[in-house]
Amino acid sequence: MRDLLETVAAGELSPAEAEAELAGYVTGDAGRFDAAREQRRGIPEAIFAAGKTPAQVAELAGTAVETTDRALVTRADDDHVAALESHLGEEYPDATLERRGSSVLAYGPDYERPTLEATVGIVTAGTVDGPVADEAQIVCEDAGATIDRIDDVGVAALDRVLDQADRLREADVLIVAAGREGALPTVIAGLVDTPVIGVPVASGYGHGGDGEAALSGLLQSCTVLSVVNIDAGFVAGAQAALIARAIDHSGE
Repeated sequence: MRDLLETVAAGELSPAEAEAELAGYVTGDAGRFDAAREQRRGIPEAIFAAGKTPAQVAELAGTAVETTDRALVTRADDDHVAALESHLGEEYPDATLERRGSSVLAYGPDYERPTLEATVGIVTAGTVDGPVADEAQIVCEDAGATIDRIDDVGVAALDRVLDQADRLREADVLIVAAGREGALPTVIAGLVDTPVIGVPVASGYGHGGDGEAALSGLLQSCTVLSVVNIDAGFVAGAQAALIARAIDHSGE
């Protein structure tokens, strides 16, 4: 501990970085950031922006960049992104922001993104499923997986799925997002020998149109697949990233 304190006194380590080393998390006005989650779980803590003020999101993201070299923010609106750009621009002029839909990956100049010898296929039934798929994709990209994105292949025109069968079979793991009755993940799981993670999306008409029909359909799938909660793109991406990392490590 003395070495750590001397490093802080010498200005070589910030108090936040020292707290992260000692406690595993950093406490600020906006809450506690779990800086050790990636070491413990294999997936970094994501900052869920919905329900937080832009200032709170910016503070947490700054702490994340300071202690882990990058911040992953989900469900961010334009005000959140503007605050991120302003705060990080002042604190970390060389920081880079990558935005994909409502998700943002911000990282400092010392961040080295890993690379995995594994491909995650991300599939959507329609355009409305795109934002959920974007959230999954940015998590997998951060983990270093290769992404093969296949959009708008819903089962209303089954030929669209069958035309992509070879690409689907080449992926090491598949994330499939679909609303309405949630049929697409079930159909794809019957065509491939790849792990399939189904993501029900809150879209459709009337009864069950809030994603519950899609969730129920996926839970009752006749073909073997895994299911995450409604609109849970981050969870699907995290699961796929862990699978991709395991596949990569199996080749070592």
